[in-house]
Amino acid sequence: MIVRTLKDVREEGNEVHSDGWISRRYLLKKDGMGFSFHETIIKEGAELEMWYKNHLEAVFCVKGKGTITDLKAGKTYIIEPGTMYALNENDKHILRGVTEMTVICAFNPPVTGQETHQPDGSYALVEEQEA
Repeated sequence: MIVRTLKDVREEGNEVHSDGWISRRYLLKKDGMGFSFHETIIKEGAELEMWYKNHLEAVFCVKGKGTITDLKAGKTYIIEPGTMYALNENDKHILRGVTEMTVICAFNPPVTGQETHQPDGSYALVEEQEA
């Protein structure tokens, strides 16, 4: 059984800050679950163009309000508590924080925690670094 608190996540260095968002990575590849699990804070006013071409992602909003634009379809959706979206086709998108928004995310394949966004908005596939 794995049990982690926010304090644990921070102490293990698994809270990542970037322009427009904070990612708290509760489960990572090393945990062997087959997916990673994150709490992400999208800052008010953030406009994030992303394209997880190497990962599938499911996202559930628990707080705040934003929008997501599917760049292929040209359609924008409102994101608010109780809304889920899934990037089931590695969808290139723009996520906007209308207010500060808290979302819960699952990635497949799982991230290692070492990834950073590349210029195209994607995460490269990263292998665990050996200690």
